[in-house]
Amino acid sequence: MTTGRTDLGHDVEAALGEVLAHVRGEASLPCRIVDDPAAEHIVALRKRMKLSRQRFADRFGLDVRAVQEWEQGRRVPDRAARVLLTVIDRDPEAVVRALAD
Repeated sequence: MTTGRTDLGHDVEAALGEVLAHVRGEASLPCRIVDDPAAEHIVALRKRMKLSRQRFADRFGLDVRAVQEWEQGRRVPDRAARVLLTVIDRDPEAVVRALAD
């Protein structure tokens, strides 16, 4: 049985100290903001492109059922999907080029 703190314990304590300092405004931590995955945002993105769900999914390599569930609020896109949706929103042709044969 260990009576002292382990290296992992010290690391966790230090990390929690950083988080508390950040919350208090005493420290700045690196972060990335990924666009809102709200259902309304995804619907608006697709409609702005004037694409049906099927065509949107086909064009950007997405599962049409996933797009439907995101738009209806039954599921939230995972982190990778949110990043892809952000790129689609900002530069859809970059995704098309990347997926081209």
